[in-house]
Amino acid sequence: MKKETKVQVIESISELLKEYPNYYVTDIAGLNAKNTVKLRRACFEQGIKLTVVKNTLFSHVLKAMNNEEMNNLLPTLVGNTAIMYTQSANAPAKLIKQMQKEGLAKPVLKGAYVQECAFVGADKLDELIAIKSREELIGDIVSLLQSPARNVISALQSAGGKIAGIVKTLSEKEEK
Repeated sequence: MKKETKVQVIESISELLKEYPNYYVTDIAGLNAKNTVKLRRACFEQGIKLTVVKNTLFSHVLKAMNNEEMNNLLPTLVGNTAIMYTQSANAPAKLIKQMQKEGLAKPVLKGAYVQECAFVGADKLDELIAIKSREELIGDIVSLLQSPARNVISALQSAGGKIAGIVKTLSEKEEK
């Protein structure tokens, strides 16, 4: 590969890292054409950009970023490497798990950089699946804020008959 080409590849990888806050380092080697197309289609449908990279070029990009967490992923750059770039923190993890449930050995998680933290190793897959997206967190907060109000309204509605009964009984006692 010519030096100019390497520089262009490094620049394009750097742009992708700036555009996508989360990425997964995976191994997809050995997938047949049918399964590769299936993986790429699933990535496209979920807004995941999948690219195969040279380990040396990707390591140059990571080192140039001067990010200690990203540098933790350098040991994962061995063998064949594909990068899954994403806006959603857990979408690639869910996709990898889904492919494994369908009986495919690949893709295999090598590592991930999600929400400014590095995760190294395939054993981190379930941990990555559990990470909630921004929208999911906002939904949780809204439901937590609504919960106390719902409880108060529900209690008032169910006690409405009781309160009326108590008031009626007290007013009858005053009349006697």
